[in-house]
Amino acid sequence: MKKILLIEDNQDVRENTADLLELENYNVITAENGKIGIEKAIEHLPDIIICDIMMPELDGYGVYECLSINPKTANIPFIYLTAKSEKADIRKGMNLGADDYLIKPFEEEDLLDAIACRLKKKEFITKEFSNNIDGISEFLNEASEYLNLEELSKERTLKKYKNKEEIFREGSTALQLYFIKKGNVKTYRSTESGKEFVMGLYGPGDFIGQLSLLAKTGTYVETASVLEDAEILAIPKEEFTQLLYGNRDVSNKFFGMISNNIIELQEQLVDMAFATVRQRTAKALLELDKKGMMKDDDHTGISIPREDFAGLIGTATETAIRMLTEFKNEGLISVETNRKLVLLDKNKLGQIANNH
Repeated sequence: MKKILLIEDNQDVRENTADLLELENYNVITAENGKIGIEKAIEHLPDIIICDIMMPELDGYGVYECLSINPKTANIPFIYLTAKSEKADIRKGMNLGADDYLIKPFEEEDLLDAIACRLKKKEFITKEFSNNIDGISEFLNEASEYLNLEELSKERTLKKYKNKEEIFREGSTALQLYFIKKGNVKTYRSTESGKEFVMGLYGPGDFIGQLSLLAKTGTYVETASVLEDAEILAIPKEEFTQLLYGNRDVSNKFFGMISNNIIELQEQLVDMAFATVRQRTAKALLELDKKGMMKDDDHTGISIPREDFAGLIGTATETAIRMLTEFKNEGLISVETNRKLVLLDKNKLGQIANNH
């Protein structure tokens, strides 16, 4: 049963509104002024707060400001009740960050609709979605329902790719965002001399192509190629645009899901500029392991072409091979007969990566 905190100094309004909400199966907690309302909000942590603006002791603006700086209550949906219809008063409340307002006297249906809408929003925003194909599908379906877009997600396709097959090429029209369900993928940019500069290695749970869809050029800014057989979900650009720009709440949620790769790319570029080759090699090995692209439990690992690994750490292939050989001689990694890399001492690699 959802808990609602009703802060209202008018006894008749408070009791009548509480009765109405209880008939709708809400657990209602009441407070007759702002100070008591703050105390009860912290004590009960309601699912939503409905608060009058004009009250003795502390007005509704003060209540909201106090609760918004408390981590325990800052994210509770907040609806103002006001007898004032002047735009300035309404604008002040909304500018502070309140979710909605109702002008007294209000219709019962308007109150119930406002509550249902805000609870639905809170549930969607606070829900955690798994970073796998089922979680992504669940997010897309719920976002579609949240945005009331029946057509959203109908065009999603899951495609199988063979080793070395290209997913998209640098300079081609950017039409889709991709989510990796299975397999490993590298992204790279080509230099004028024809060499490849590896931008990143990605595995299950990663998105690729988002930077290209955000770019003004309308084309892919890099090439994506499969390192081993993969299954990849394609999300059309139109759907990506609706999720990113159609609604602030959905946008924040969606951007949080796709932004990890961007952050990793930034860290990689910083490493290129400031870290030593030895540090970059250790960090790259640990990142590959973190992504599940190296598995040492059954003595198997990723068989990554040495030129791709060199591109990942921003050095010549010969230098990358020399660093891997050093790590092997130090007992940090092993290189199997199939050229797969296996991590033997992650703690020591971590110390090297962090320059300890």
